[in-house]
Amino acid sequence: MDPIYVTGHRNPDTDSIVSAMAYAALRNTLGDREYQAARLGHISDETHLVLDRFGFQPPVLIKSMYTQVRDLEYDTPPVLGAAVTVSRAWSVLQENGSLPGIPVANDDGTLYGMLLPEDIAEYDMQTIYTPRLDRVPVFNLLSVLEGKLLGEAEDSVDLISGEVIIALPQSRESLLFSQTDSVVICGHQPDLIRRALELNVNCLVLCQTELPEELRNLETRTCIISTPCDAYRAVRLIYHSSPIGRICRREKLVTFHLSDLVDDVREIVLKERASCYPILDENEKIAGLLYQNHLLRPRRKRVVLVDHNERAQSVPGLEEAQILEIIDHHRLADIQTTNPIYVRNEPVGSTTTIVASMFQERGLMPSEHMAGLMAAAIVSDTVMFKSPTCTPQDRRMAARMARIANVSLDELGKAIFSASASEDRPVEDLLFTDFKEFHIAGHFFGVSQITCVDSPHLLTRKDEFLAVMRQTMEEKGYSMIILMLTDVLLEGTQLIYLGDEDTIRHAFNVDVRDNEVFLPKVMSRKKQIIPMLTALWG
Repeated sequence: MDPIYVTGHRNPDTDSIVSAMAYAALRNTLGDREYQAARLGHISDETHLVLDRFGFQPPVLIKSMYTQVRDLEYDTPPVLGAAVTVSRAWSVLQENGSLPGIPVANDDGTLYGMLLPEDIAEYDMQTIYTPRLDRVPVFNLLSVLEGKLLGEAEDSVDLISGEVIIALPQSRESLLFSQTDSVVICGHQPDLIRRALELNVNCLVLCQTELPEELRNLETRTCIISTPCDAYRAVRLIYHSSPIGRICRREKLVTFHLSDLVDDVREIVLKERASCYPILDENEKIAGLLYQNHLLRPRRKRVVLVDHNERAQSVPGLEEAQILEIIDHHRLADIQTTNPIYVRNEPVGSTTTIVASMFQERGLMPSEHMAGLMAAAIVSDTVMFKSPTCTPQDRRMAARMARIANVSLDELGKAIFSASASEDRPVEDLLFTDFKEFHIAGHFFGVSQITCVDSPHLLTRKDEFLAVMRQTMEEKGYSMIILMLTDVLLEGTQLIYLGDEDTIRHAFNVDVRDNEVFLPKVMSRKKQIIPMLTALWG
């Protein structure tokens, strides 16, 4: 069963990562073993610190929810090696009546070629006009003819070549074979058998008979095979001893990979119109076969959204996924679903607070390590409970998780925010660690937030920040870009911005100068920045 991804927003903060991990752990503990936490971007230094402290690895990184070949209900037919006989391949095709072809593999599982039923038919027709074997392994002949090897000589060959001849009765033997380069098929005809052995033909196939007693000591280099088949059956079967690597298709094969997008695959299939296409994994090994009908109803990826409900902040390709649930503490945005889903949106300071409440509601106590992780996430998102979004519920849940984990919330908070804005980090990293895009009333803009304990020091790098912000604004087409340096100790935000100065002035009722302004008591992006801009723009 494909996993149900639990994912937070792009440029994930600690709350986004932890709420996804905690909710996946909750559902898996309840018996829903399909849930897997995922992330949509790089882990910040702060989040790394928290994960390392409590012994967790970052969730799996996913880049999109676009439907891929791996999401299709493709076939996984038998895969045959290039040395397999045509006879065996035909049996496989017969056993799997709806199979349009068979992938042929190298010894390491990579693709060698494709064998279709028409390839076998074409080969059969060629043998009528060219009745010859070319370097066919003796083992293959024995297998196809259900035969046994007689009188094997020390210098016997392992590969058989030669013109295939059905020996006629003795009265016409002069019209038969005269070349060593022959594969002779005959029944109980001692004279013809002797002739073949004396001539040292490459191979002698005895049908429904054994080597006569008087000929068993005859010196010969001929490979002698006894088979229970009659001569006319043997002559048809003998051609099917050829390895399928000789007749399968190898040139101009159209293949797909598990990671290929279905939209791209559909265009190619409509143009090529082949009956089937090999599917390869990331190691170029054969994973299955794709038919046209597999593209009709692809399985959609399943996802639970936590800590966001806005398309611009979610995973690319979300429109092709099946959204099962939304658990969030932000304003309602623009995500739509085709079916009713479970939505839990509460006005609290952290999504992790909601997930912690869900543990409690279901009578489950998280592990000590998970509880510590959840406590850290609540402290981070509520800015040590100083954010205006913080509620008594956040405090209660953080305190409860801290007791289970046996940690100090104050000590945890200081460690978190000291790591948030390391002095030696490039401004690009700092700017995009917690960066979100917004679409409001025709305005497209970005807001970054850096929570720190020394905003004056970060302000010394203002020109560096503005340079990166200006470049980002041009590349993305933003009407405005805002950087919040939220200082826990000063309990306020130093706002750096690019864009319409009057917007900042009127939205926050402040005087602005040199692309910056200090906003006392402003700690929250979603409650003290975005609502002000929304109200201004209507």
